[in-house]
Amino acid sequence: MIVGGEGEIALRTIGHVLRPQPARVVLRPFVPADNDGFPASAGKSRVARLADRVLSLDSGEVAAELGRVLATLAGRHRDPARILQRRFVDLVEPLVRGRAVSADQALLAGAYLTEEYSFEAAALFNPSITPHPDQHGLGDGALRLILSLRAVGEGHVSSISFRTAIFDAAGELVIDDPKMPALSPTIERIPGGEPEDPGVRLHYGSYENLSQVVIFPVTYHQRHGLEDLRIVRFTDDDGHVTYLGTYTAFSGEAIRQELLRTTDFITFELNALRGRLSAAKGMAIFPRRIDGRFAMLGRHDHENIWLLRSNDLYSWDEGEIVISPRWPWEFIQLGNGGSPVEIDEGWLVMTHGVGAIRSYCLGACLLDKHDPRKLLARSVSPIVRPGPEARDGYVPNVAYSCGMMVVGRTLLLPYGVADSFTTFATISLDQLLASMR
Repeated sequence: MIVGGEGEIALRTIGHVLRPQPARVVLRPFVPADNDGFPASAGKSRVARLADRVLSLDSGEVAAELGRVLATLAGRHRDPARILQRRFVDLVEPLVRGRAVSADQALLAGAYLTEEYSFEAAALFNPSITPHPDQHGLGDGALRLILSLRAVGEGHVSSISFRTAIFDAAGELVIDDPKMPALSPTIERIPGGEPEDPGVRLHYGSYENLSQVVIFPVTYHQRHGLEDLRIVRFTDDDGHVTYLGTYTAFSGEAIRQELLRTTDFITFELNALRGRLSAAKGMAIFPRRIDGRFAMLGRHDHENIWLLRSNDLYSWDEGEIVISPRWPWEFIQLGNGGSPVEIDEGWLVMTHGVGAIRSYCLGACLLDKHDPRKLLARSVSPIVRPGPEARDGYVPNVAYSCGMMVVGRTLLLPYGVADSFTTFATISLDQLLASMR
């Protein structure tokens, strides 16, 4: 039992724990730092000097070294030669125009500009959840789901990882085993959400299971991580469905909020948000327009939950505070725990509160369905509080979620523990609402 609101809520834990798997690796670009301030031959960049070294090898040396490289990648990656060729085209080819380059030399040069990255080596947490586009072949009352997770690897760099699962009529959750190899995308620059700042389109092609898709940093603004995706199935007024997700991009010096869009989980578009209120952390989009406008929750001032509205999905300038800290477990700050879920009673929002010893707890609130500026009810006490059995990890005393799902009158809640791993629980929606004040 856990304390919630004015009474006790029965929290049913589901015996699944998702932990990081260091063996899950992906091929990603690598660019060596240049020797600024140090002598360099003929003023060439390190990549240009690297190309010279590769082209100086005879055909036997090239074949032998390339053979060793491809042998180490075989079975761990799909079509690694395609990825090495792409690295050559992107970085080396412009530097060696007019010179004879064999196919093997091109692949070997590309290999020096590629690295294996264990994207789940350190942690797997802060889950979000949404219905899968494919609901075929399920039993009565079952629902196929997509989980997005924050995967942390070397250098505390965050990527977006996925799992698929089925939640059945009996309230049991079956999570599909992750598949390998993880896939590297084809990357294309596209017009961006910010002027003079192009976004990217990532295409992954066919795969056996969505767990093979990993979205790792590919731009300057993302180079230190893509954090805390909050994904939602968005239905526009004309019935068109798009999956949207907000996340924090971290460059190492600054953060900004970006938006992921996909219709099929094969091709993804990533673009920056803009506007006066676009820097809010923890932004989460409502699953439909409200009064013809896009709506979003965010923590613009790092303390309160704001309601933002816009006519443009990428530009956010209008907003106001709708929920402020009230109880001791949320005195430091309040934030949302994912996109609002529409139920008969209103908009259900999972919240996180930060209290003493920087402890993160989970609560909930209910907003008016027609005017979400109106707060109808809220948790007085936490729904989930870090306990002695699950408080330790990379960041102690943290329970955190980026999304939930209501199936019938049951709330399915995935949440991260101590910024380390992910677990799951179900809660009676009626009990949760009754516990609120």
